[in-house]
Order: sequence, then structure tokens, then C-alpha cells
Amino acid sequence: MLQVKTTNDKTWQVDIQKDAILVNGAPFSWDISPIGPNTFHIIKDNKSYTAELVQADYQTKSFTIKLNGSIHTLSVKDRFDLLLDQLGMGNANAQKINDVKAPMPGLILDIKVKPGQEVKKGDPIMILEAMKMENILKSPGDGVVKEIKVAVKQNVEKNQVLILF
Repeated sequence: MLQVKTTNDKTWQVDIQKDAILVNGAPFSWDISPIGPNTFHIIKDNKSYTAELVQADYQTKSFTIKLNGSIHTLSVKDRFDLLLDQLGMGNANAQKINDVKAPMPGLILDIKVKPGQEVKKGDPIMILEAMKMENILKSPGDGVVKEIKVAVKQNVEKNQVLILF
């Protein structure tokens, strides 16, 4: 069983069985066909959808998809994650962070946080443009922003410190 949650707090229970997929206990029937790398055509309830996997972070089990041009971020918890949450150990893997560094050279398009702001693991903190693509940088752990070391429209190098916690 999986629990899928969107950024606007919609939650679905997904149970994948040998011969069926159940969503919130009801059968889920669809037709899905790949039309390119990370792009799929889906027909559900006589409606057509184009879905693209934009970003996948398998470590945090978060995924960004584009569905008919609209961006959605999903977080997935498997039965082990749900059990850890029930036992009060859901944040056992949350790490103490000291800083966020640029993963690649690029241009800072937007800064989503301010000094003194508390952030949780996975919160968007900055948008970095690299190779004509916008990359949303997310907090690798829980913390409070101490200092922002860059400004909007500033070019940064790989491993340059962007934010201190």
C-alpha cells in the first residue's frame, strides 16, 4: 500500500494488486501508453491526459509531474514510512543541515525564503536556471535560514554556498 499526497494536501491510498489497482478502495481503470521519454498518454473516464515526469527524487520519494500542462508535486509513502509515522519516528531520517550549495553552475532566478524563516525538508528554497531549465532547489532537511549568500540574477558556480542554516 502507498499513500500519495499532493502539495495542496490531497491524499490517496493506492493499493497495487496482481490484477488491479485500487485507489481509496475503489478499482482504478485507465489506459496508459508511453509517447516519449518520461512522457505518457493516459485515458481515464473517457478523458485524455498528457503526463510528463519532470523530476523524481527517489530518496525523498517526491515527484514532480506535468499533467496537461499543470505542474503537480507528489510525495509518496510506502507501508514502512507509514509505520514509522505511526510509531512517532517519521522524522528519524531528517538530517541537520548547515548550508545549501549550488548543485551546478547557473543563474539565481528567485529566492523563496528569508533569513529567520523556518523550513522543512523538501520545501522549495530557490530557483536556479541552468542550461535553459529552471531547477527548484529544495531544503535537504529541517532548519532555520540564518543567511542568504546570493541575490536574484546572480551567477553561481557549482558547490557555491547559497544559504546558511
